Amino acid sequence: MRTGDRWHVEVDRSLCIGSAQCLHHAPGGFRLDAARQSRPVAPDTDADEQVLRAAESCPVEAITITLRGSGEPVFPPEE
Repeated sequence: MRTGDRWHVEVDRSLCIGSAQCLHHAPGGFRLDAARQSRPVAPDTDADEQVLRAAESCPVEAITITLRGSGEPVFPPEE
């Protein structure tokens, strides 16, 4: 993560189980909708350690983060 990076954050609603781990790790970065599925508060955001921890903690890996503009994966990392 570099200072000044901009991220695009997505939650795959077909995977999300509503565990709310993302809210625990990044309370300002995610919210649950009426179906108890996660959504990013701001899909395009500055790089944020809390948002990265939220993605890493998702039990079903429903959160993806890419660099805004290039689409380069931030999480999950390319293997």
